[in-house]
Amino acid sequence: METVNEHISISGRLIGHDQPCYIIAEMSANHGQSLSKAKELVYAAKEAGADAIKLQTYRADTLTMKCELPHFFIKEGPWKGQYLYDLYEGAYMPWDFHAELFALADKIGITCFSSPFDKSSVELLSSLNAPAYKIASPELIDHDLIREVASTGKPVIMSTGGATLSEIAEAVKVARDAGIKELCLLKCTSTYPASAESINLRTIPNLHDTFRCPVGLSDHTLGNDIPLASVAIGACVIEKHFVMSKTDHTADSFFSMTPTELAALVHGVRQVEKALGRVDYPTEPSKARRCVYVTRDVVAGQVLSATDIAHLRPGGGEIMPKDIPRLIGRTIRRALPRGTQLRWEDFL
Repeated sequence: METVNEHISISGRLIGHDQPCYIIAEMSANHGQSLSKAKELVYAAKEAGADAIKLQTYRADTLTMKCELPHFFIKEGPWKGQYLYDLYEGAYMPWDFHAELFALADKIGITCFSSPFDKSSVELLSSLNAPAYKIASPELIDHDLIREVASTGKPVIMSTGGATLSEIAEAVKVARDAGIKELCLLKCTSTYPASAESINLRTIPNLHDTFRCPVGLSDHTLGNDIPLASVAIGACVIEKHFVMSKTDHTADSFFSMTPTELAALVHGVRQVEKALGRVDYPTEPSKARRCVYVTRDVVAGQVLSATDIAHLRPGGGEIMPKDIPRLIGRTIRRALPRGTQLRWEDFL
């Protein structure tokens, strides 16, 4: 694709592969439909060092219908035994929470944005001046939703879980044709929790090379190993579900991280970024290496034999072990005491 956007900016924070990784704490259903719990999560995300707290904006009847035909019944997976409507009805965030959470986030200095799931949710978020929008993985094929989000003129993050490469390409084209200038993609595996072998982190640089935009990871694995590895391979955004306590029983709590785990993730990401550094090679030889020494006293005019020298630590001398074949049989210019580092000027 010809279009290139190597950076996006959310609330003044530049995001791209040459910038610090942008860390999103995904509240999802972990508010338990309690405003006080939702606020607690906003405070905890800020305290742990996340860049953003992300919500989900939908109603059960905008995602599915209240119907008990067999195909609306969840037969397997972590939410089995429920009808879809009941799952979403119990998990959605009451819409009157949004304004207070956006205001709180602004007050304490953490970015708040959301994933809308239909036109009405985009309208709500737009009325709150949401600084960015997230297209959730299942909605990547909803081109009208992408166009609706594009109409806001804000940066857009799109998650790719479950989508084929051609579906991702279609969604990216729709987004760019609709005027989205700041677009980021997230590699995602839409299983809960996801196994390490299902993640395929090498897809991240491939997505970047293919679509020429920032790429990150929406992670559903347990623990921090996978997101930390993603930073090493080039992820510039990490999104991970966030819950106050493992004892909270919500639709998403079983694969979400706690504040302690989020703080550890933030710390680990910053350490990985420091370790990545830049392309760098020493310009001076290390003194920890070996160099060549005389192992006995030698006199001026002596012809050097193999038993007169050894390559030992410490280094710092100018004659290296690789040079030993060039030394044997050469004449010493001056007397040298045992333990002298040999130099080329010591030979005739």
